[in-house]
Amino acid sequence: MAFPDKPIAHLLGSSGPVHALAYSASPGTYVLAGSSDRSIRLYNPQPGTTDQHHHHHHHYPASSHLAAKKGTDSSSLVLPEGRLIQTYSAHGYEVLSLTVSADNARFASAGGDRSVFLWDVATAQTLRRFGGGSSHGHSARINSVCFAGEDDSLVISGGLDASVRIWDVRSGAPKPVQVLNDAKDAVSAVVAHGPEIVAGSVDGRIRTYDVRAGRCVTDVVGPSVTSLSPTRDGKAVLVGGLDSKVRLMDRETGGCLKTYGNPEWRNTDLRVQSILGGKEQYVLAGDEMTGAPGQGTEGRIWAWDVVTGELKATIRVPWGPPGLEPKKVVGKDGKEKERTNVISCLAWREGGFGDQFCVSGTSGVVTVYGYN
Repeated sequence: MAFPDKPIAHLLGSSGPVHALAYSASPGTYVLAGSSDRSIRLYNPQPGTTDQHHHHHHHYPASSHLAAKKGTDSSSLVLPEGRLIQTYSAHGYEVLSLTVSADNARFASAGGDRSVFLWDVATAQTLRRFGGGSSHGHSARINSVCFAGEDDSLVISGGLDASVRIWDVRSGAPKPVQVLNDAKDAVSAVVAHGPEIVAGSVDGRIRTYDVRAGRCVTDVVGPSVTSLSPTRDGKAVLVGGLDSKVRLMDRETGGCLKTYGNPEWRNTDLRVQSILGGKEQYVLAGDEMTGAPGQGTEGRIWAWDVVTGELKATIRVPWGPPGLEPKKVVGKDGKEKERTNVISCLAWREGGFGDQFCVSGTSGVVTVYGYN
């Protein structure tokens, strides 16, 4: 399977950086993007295809069927625009994390307002709100949220307050079912696998909870953990860390199976996601692009071979469509600052097993990659 490195669509509409991306579950392919502008947007990334849920939208602009026009260089690429289907607005602060239920009927979001919102996809209404200002909720921003349990009956949230909270979706009780307070610093990522919850923290550790058995196993990574991406079989987990390395960790032994990196790839300051893709053949990571003058507004994504660790591709990501240049920013010293497009979030269709992925970051434009 070749690497799907062709940009096939731009998803527009966010008025600030995008911090979270998620695909809907198969068979429909929709993309959810959570933005610093406090909204979440649902897109059909391929506007030439019919939306299953929205039969009344059969009239697409003719331009959406135009093939990508290739100019002399990649920056003049004109891509079709994915269609914005719905905007979800209830958050009072930036959205930092998204998770979609397996049946696509609901999704959960969390971020700067210390609340977890549970949404009904079709009606765009919030079904539940967990935490927020209450004494039972997180006391600071929530960095990560995921569904867990039978029929996605639980939502797990991890936050800056170093806690992991488990919420019962069905009861809608204002109190979490459980609060896990083992982390010594912010919880940056939470994922679930079967009865287990895996939490990564800025304290350099990964904690695995078997909630039914009441067990917690701690694995030391070292550097601050920024992201977690488990393999489908749950035997390994991809771990992003602030030492410019991505590690594939063995879940059973806690050992490191493989390390991915490059002298030109730096990740020391920002939360930059890494994921598994291409049927778990590739490790993909964003790029905080620190100290890369002259690269201007382009972002970068990196792809390594999972097994060998060798770099397979470095893909330059334009700021957005031609004509959508970044607004000029003047620093405190009165000099104009160069805008860099930090690619901070990525998602791969069908949990890494589908035929496309999407990336976004500072520019707020989501770029979808696939096979043309």
